[in-house]
Amino acid sequence: MKTAAPEVEHVQRKVLRVLTTTQVLGAAGVTIGLAFSTLVAAALAESDAVGGLAQTSAVVGAALLALPAARLAQRRGRRPALMLGYGVGALGAVVAALAVALGWWQLLLPALVLFGGASSANLAARYAATDLAHPHRRARSVGIVVWAATIGAVAGPNLADPAGRLATTVGLPVGSGPFLLAAVVFGLAALVIGVFLRPDPLVVVRRAEPEPVVPAHCAGGQAPTRGSAAVWRSLRSSAKLALVTIALCHTAMVGLMSMTPVHMNHAGSSLRVVGVVISLHVAAMYGASPLFGWMADRLGRVPVLAIGAALLVAASGITGMAPSENAPQLAAGLTLLGFGWSAGLVSGSALLTESVAVPDRPAAQGLSDLCMNVGGAIGGVTAGLVVTAWSFAALGLIVGFLALPLLAVCVVSTLRRPA
Repeated sequence: MKTAAPEVEHVQRKVLRVLTTTQVLGAAGVTIGLAFSTLVAAALAESDAVGGLAQTSAVVGAALLALPAARLAQRRGRRPALMLGYGVGALGAVVAALAVALGWWQLLLPALVLFGGASSANLAARYAATDLAHPHRRARSVGIVVWAATIGAVAGPNLADPAGRLATTVGLPVGSGPFLLAAVVFGLAALVIGVFLRPDPLVVVRRAEPEPVVPAHCAGGQAPTRGSAAVWRSLRSSAKLALVTIALCHTAMVGLMSMTPVHMNHAGSSLRVVGVVISLHVAAMYGASPLFGWMADRLGRVPVLAIGAALLVAASGITGMAPSENAPQLAAGLTLLGFGWSAGLVSGSALLTESVAVPDRPAAQGLSDLCMNVGGAIGGVTAGLVVTAWSFAALGLIVGFLALPLLAVCVVSTLRRPA
């Protein structure tokens, strides 16, 4: 039985309200914990190397949960998958607070792997926004959900200090406070999803689609779960383009962004100046997402992917050529980098969704998030090696040259498409 269009639109509006709420909560929780995880890990281990592993651990955790959560969504819908991500993140935050209280950095790093589950849920939420969206508003729906993370990303770090002071009033170390607050926030996000994300958008859209043919040998009537390689081989060229674009944009963004504070530190830039530059970058990442969603719906997905690739090339050149003391040029470059990331993520997510049949969407979307997080981890590690071995300018040059083939493919694909 197919769901009537008015009912679908009503459910979609409710879905967007729920997802924007949980994005605010989830982004706040992630930034509360990760903003100080590097400092806490380095202090506990008395090693900057261990401090550098803190955020990497969270990225690894998000990557590890991407495919299991996608399989759960494929079997039971978005609601249990998102609840799993936030629940695992909350557990990781509690264990991280315990690790800080005990002074065990060896426990903190595995806890941050679990903590990354909340990041995985935040990423997956953008796909939940596309399930019931009208094709002409699909990218805008992604943009709205991504934009909501801006509020949490700004509020999170500002809540960490009060949380730390509150922890000391009950006899806990100051470093445990942000993680305990993050656990509460993630728990609230899971509760909001569990109570209000009803009906489940993926379940609703499946009712309107023909039932897929399930092989007789599949127990319980479930479609077989395919591995990542099989999912990749089954994707159309447009879906592969979307997946590669999302992964490359995220890899480039993490690589350049992570090393910019180090580059600025060589000129003795104050933490305030570094903070302003990074804040402008984050604001561009999330704040511009509704604009790029509107553009993708009006101009097409691939043209906006081309815009994103062009912005990456421009950002890498401007940022890479900036002297360490030139904060305005670095700010301009990182702002363009944030815009490029936003264009690629929003338009790529919409293109991937509509290029895959409904039964296969969670698997393809999970593969996309896996590649995105793995790319981010590789980007951060590789960027450090490149700057250490050569220079920050070399990093900008490499990122720019990596984005050029993507730009060429997107431009050619745009020119070949009928008007």
